[in-house]
Parts: sequence; structure tokens; C-alpha cells
Amino acid sequence: MRLLLAILLVASPIWPLGRNPLPGDPFIIVNKGNNQLSYIDQGMIQQTFPIATGKTTELTPEGIFTVTVKAKNPYYRKKNIPGGDPRNPLGTRWIGFDAKGTDGRIYGIHGTNQPSSIGKYISNGCIRMQNKNVEYLFDKAPIGTKVLVVKTTKSFGEIGKEYGALK
Repeated sequence: MRLLLAILLVASPIWPLGRNPLPGDPFIIVNKGNNQLSYIDQGMIQQTFPIATGKTTELTPEGIFTVTVKAKNPYYRKKNIPGGDPRNPLGTRWIGFDAKGTDGRIYGIHGTNQPSSIGKYISNGCIRMQNKNVEYLFDKAPIGTKVLVVKTTKSFGEIGKEYGALK
């Protein structure tokens, strides 16, 4: 029985938390090295956007994660600010992913009410985007999309090929 289980686990096409990204699947790459995010779909880079990431390298977790939660005009629980309120630091969209064993409500890609923060190392761990850019990404990336967060000098093309997201 143990041998059968071991064979099934090794031969399984299942990655931790879902299947491998394949050319043609939506895939998001976040590069903390240059504060850029690239959206890949149909085996090609569709768009690249400037972002903001953690004040320190450790704040924005690195690894491959899965989008588990999406919300329009997200509620900001920390300060009890409703969605759509101009004071809401989460902007107009939330794309949450399961970093560090969380459920997608702690770490995410979101808009901002501070557009001048984009390009900086300023967040408490989330990935900030201009609202218009996160709205584009929100509409394109379904729940289940893989999110790769790295800090590298490699190009998005190199990273995408390395992870099997590009043709």
C-alpha cells in the first residue's frame, strides 16, 4: 500500500496546491529585483507592469503560490475602511494568494490609493499596482492562477521558460 501511494505521489501531475502551469495557462511573475509584474497567458507575455513590494526583502514572500481569493473594492479590515472608500489602501481590486500557508486574505496583489508608491519598496508584504493595472489583471487571472514571486536579475522571458509558462 505504501509503495502504491509513493508511486502515485511521484507520478502525479499534481503540484502542491494544484497542477503545474503549462504553456497556455495564465501565470503571474513578480520580480522583487526590479519591482515589475508580468502576466503570461497563451504561452506569451501579455503585459508587464510596475509594482511596489515589501519594505524589506523578507516581507514579500518568495515562492510559487496560487490565487485563492479575488474581490472587487475590497474591505480593509485593519482599519475598518469599506471598499470603494478613497482612504482604502487596497484600491479597487484584491487578488489574494496562499503565501506562507495563508488562505489568500493576508498576501495579495492589490490596487492602491497611493499611486506614487508604485516602483518603491514600501509595503508590509503585499504587491501594489496602479488601480487600472490591477483591474486588468483581475479580469484576466482566474482563481487557480499560479503566482511566482522571485528576486532575480533574469528577464521575464527567462523566468517564464524556466517555469514552463512560455512556449
